[in-house]
Amino acid sequence: MMGKIRKPRILRSRGGSLLMIATLLIGSGVLRLVFEAAPAMAKAEGNKEGTTKPHAADKDMHMAKAGEPAQAMSDRAGLQDMLTAFREREARLTERERLIEERAHALEIADKAVTEKLQALVRAETALRETLALADGAVEKDIARLTVVYETMKPKEAAALFEEMAPEFAAGFLARMRPEAAAQIMTGLSAEAAYTISVVMAGRNAQAPTE
Repeated sequence: MMGKIRKPRILRSRGGSLLMIATLLIGSGVLRLVFEAAPAMAKAEGNKEGTTKPHAADKDMHMAKAGEPAQAMSDRAGLQDMLTAFREREARLTERERLIEERAHALEIADKAVTEKLQALVRAETALRETLALADGAVEKDIARLTVVYETMKPKEAAALFEEMAPEFAAGFLARMRPEAAAQIMTGLSAEAAYTISVVMAGRNAQAPTE
């Protein structure tokens, strides 16, 4: 009888152990599922929160990024204005340099023209002096030749010619003649003509320098 009572106890003890082992295995599986699913759930929750409610730092970064294009556009506009001002100033300087070069070129042309005209005037004056010198020389030669002719003429014939000459002209010839020839011609002149020629000759001598 005692053997029958011990047998069921042994069976109950084995059945309790199996139940406990099964419970532990199930609990371990549940825990494993929980641990494995937790990161995925957290990631999904984070993604969900990121789409619905952005973080404050993300919001600030988004605002900063939104403000960056406006600042960049403002800086770009400022640089463009500076470049435009520089180009306008360069254009003005280029135009001023062009005007200065044109004025300098015009002055150079005018100076060259004035120099050429001055040189032409100098050449013309030199030529005129040479012509006058030649004319004076020719006149002097002609007067000297006529003086010799009048000196070699007979005094009576020469006096007749001097009577018809202008007093200044006749006085010029007589002043060039030898005193003897001039005296003979003066003797053949009328008193009036001789007096007039004498006055002209005396006036020339009076105006001549004494020193």
